[in-house]
Amino acid sequence: MSFSFSELDFMKPELGAEYTGTGTHFAVYSAHAEQVDLCLFSDDGRTEMARMPLPKREGDIWSGYIGGLKPGAVYGYRASGPYDPKNGHRFNPNKLLLDPYAKQVVGDLKWNDALYGYTIGKDDLSFDERDSAPFTVKGMVQDPDFDWDGDEAIRRPWTETVIYETHVRGMTMTHPKVPNKLRGTFLGMCSDPIIDHLTKLGISAVELLPIQYFPNDRYLEEKHLTNYWGYQTLGFFAPQSRYMSTDKITEFKTMVKKFHASGIEVIMDVVYNHTAEGSEKGPTLSFRGLDNASYYILSPDDPRHTFDTTGTGNTLNVANPMVMRMVLDSLRYWVGAMHIDGFRFDLASTLGRQDMEFDRQGIFFSAIRQDPMLAGVKLIAEPWDVGEGGYQVGGFPHPFREWNDKFRDDVRRFWKGDGGLVSEMAERVTGSARQFNHSDRGSTSSINLLAAHDGFTLMDTVSFDGKHNEANGEDNRDGHSDNHSDNMGAEGATDDSGINDARRRRRRNMMATLLLSQGVPMILAGDEVGNSQGGNNNAYCQDNEIGWIDWNGLDDPFLTFCQKMIAFRKAQPELRQERFLTGETAEDGRIEVAWYKPDGHFMDDGAWNDNELRVLSVYVSRSVHTSDAEKMDGLFMVFNAGGDCEVTLPEVNGIKSWQRVVETGADDPFTAFDPENPVMVYRESIAVFAPKGATEPPKKATKTEGPRWFHFGRKNR
Repeated sequence: MSFSFSELDFMKPELGAEYTGTGTHFAVYSAHAEQVDLCLFSDDGRTEMARMPLPKREGDIWSGYIGGLKPGAVYGYRASGPYDPKNGHRFNPNKLLLDPYAKQVVGDLKWNDALYGYTIGKDDLSFDERDSAPFTVKGMVQDPDFDWDGDEAIRRPWTETVIYETHVRGMTMTHPKVPNKLRGTFLGMCSDPIIDHLTKLGISAVELLPIQYFPNDRYLEEKHLTNYWGYQTLGFFAPQSRYMSTDKITEFKTMVKKFHASGIEVIMDVVYNHTAEGSEKGPTLSFRGLDNASYYILSPDDPRHTFDTTGTGNTLNVANPMVMRMVLDSLRYWVGAMHIDGFRFDLASTLGRQDMEFDRQGIFFSAIRQDPMLAGVKLIAEPWDVGEGGYQVGGFPHPFREWNDKFRDDVRRFWKGDGGLVSEMAERVTGSARQFNHSDRGSTSSINLLAAHDGFTLMDTVSFDGKHNEANGEDNRDGHSDNHSDNMGAEGATDDSGINDARRRRRRNMMATLLLSQGVPMILAGDEVGNSQGGNNNAYCQDNEIGWIDWNGLDDPFLTFCQKMIAFRKAQPELRQERFLTGETAEDGRIEVAWYKPDGHFMDDGAWNDNELRVLSVYVSRSVHTSDAEKMDGLFMVFNAGGDCEVTLPEVNGIKSWQRVVETGADDPFTAFDPENPVMVYRESIAVFAPKGATEPPKKATKTEGPRWFHFGRKNR
């Protein structure tokens, strides 16, 4: 079969391979290439059937149209230009390049020295003449048609959102009710047993670890390990092929449609800060060969080298308008064509860097906010990278929400029994206002978490004093060493009933803290069933029982506890407020939030700074800015990380009597009863009280007797 570009070639605005109904239009960006060849392959990707220079260049976009070429065609590019590594140019037409806009990636990346633009064994200034096509992946032209009939975006408010961070394979590989043929796939992820589990738990959004195409790293394969997490993206428009049971990307669309039908949003973890090509000593698979000096940030002192703020060897150059366009086109594609509801941006500080420094008013954030398609979806930042000045918790602009590692660390430390943490806990329970209450941001700016894919699971936090990453092959040097964990008497699993009871109680306390706090809760998949990774806090390469969820805890009472705590949160608007509670007093004397010592008096400087105090009590009501139509009576919550403690229930906002509705230390945490006043709160437990009976108009507090609020003592961070 012969192929040729049409003489009636026309310029389409889209980049990538676009099927028009009568043929396929190809377009790719390169500012420094001298020629770009389109290469067409046999259906199995093994034989190069044609190699043709793209006939048209307009600006820096190379394009061509082939009439009659249908979906299913397999293709790649070769780019010719200067091979001048000292000035950042690494063109090598011997290397087949994946289209950055490929909608599907086919074939397997087979690690071979021919994949490198330079000769392995020599320095990176050398030039390798071997053809890489037999060893690399290719793109496949797609038919965009899919029956989305009935599918609608959910766009659930942040105040009603409960996120579940999970991994497609990890979620499905050992679940007893997921069919074997669907395990590890998008269709397994949306199978009835998984959706049933999530809906019963009360999850409103799944946040999927990277599902854009990524290869295995060579060094991992040489150690017989796998790139499990997927933070090495190569195809920003293509679903990961290993998660499909067939060669149809419609499986991904089917997954999204089924989640939406169940009322669950789908958020993607995306990696636009770097690619899988690594440093200048990495392979030439796509961007490096198309235009290294445009796609990557190069060292300002020596452009031979990449500039790395990600710890992976390279940094994508989003300051380049066409690279920025690629990122935005990718985001728009996943929202428009794939119906995705939001994104979590890996190492998002890198995306905000201009002139090497983070700028919250930078072009990336401005571009996102002005885009009508993206402005309405959920946007979550991992607010740090490994570069100088990269830690930016609280530094991102609206509408971004941010992972809050301060919440994770302080909650772990408080329940571990560390001293001097009542002020920090007060911050975390009320949405971390110190970090986020500025620039008209709301209290849902904080994504609160106890655990995430990177670090200990909740069970391992209460089961291990130290990390156990030996299986990663780095002599346990990788992963964080400061996990604020506590094995509670035995390292790892144990048959000691006393230790196991203590671990259950602490897990209850931490999960309850998460769900009683202002902000947006995120639960790590498997924490609700007691999943352990055996103390491995960096399971990025463990595509096995270490990284997969152990579903043996489906009958554990802790799962029921989590279900009821999520339901309790949803039933209490006081816990899900959009405005920060700043301690204001309404004109009618109503208090929106107040902190108390165990004796019922307001917290004072001495209490806030008492390193031995392990109990914190708070009354939370509606914001003084909430309309009367949304009236709430309030909750009184006691967080007790010490021994049994007698607590005086306050008279506040006209409330004189209380009913206990939650007690994490009780055999049945949700049995309601009327307590005596003062009430005994169990050691290491949380007690929650709701008003009982009618309330009277509040008595307006004076300045001297009012609640001490935004002070929190000297330890406030």
